[in-house]
Amino acid sequence: MLLMNFGTTEIILVVAVLFLLFGASRLPQLAKSLGQSRKAFKEGMREAEEEEKAEQQKLSSESAPQIDQVSDDALAEELRRRAEAK
Repeated sequence: MLLMNFGTTEIILVVAVLFLLFGASRLPQLAKSLGQSRKAFKEGMREAEEEEKAEQQKLSSESAPQIDQVSDDALAEELRRRAEAK
């Protein structure tokens, strides 16, 4: 992995190039839009994590009904009902 450490000289050089490309009046707008985009991305990630946790909790709380939980009479009644529906 490439590790980049920016010193003071590199930061000043990048800021100077940005001033030349965009002008001093556009930089605050660019910084503001960058900050808003970052905030929206973090919020979207947080919401996705919350939805995933809620879905996992829902799936863990729902378990398939076990056959031993159904009485013999209820099972026979369900079989009759299904046979009549055909």
